[in-house]
Amino acid sequence: MDQTYRDAVTKMEAANVDPEYILGWQGGYLGHPEREEQRVTDAYTAGYEDGQEKNDSNFDNWKK
Repeated sequence: MDQTYRDAVTKMEAANVDPEYILGWQGGYLGHPEREEQRVTDAYTAGYEDGQEKNDSNFDNWKK
């Protein structure tokens, strides 16, 4: 993994961000296929989209 990925995930975990958002962000960042439809949540989708863009500035919206 690259340092940007590690720093972003560490920052999200420390900020107590919704785990679904983090999983989505990780999948999007790494280019994994999206989850199957019945397992997708709003947090996951938002994270996936942000991860695809390599954007770590929206995770504050998903803090618990």
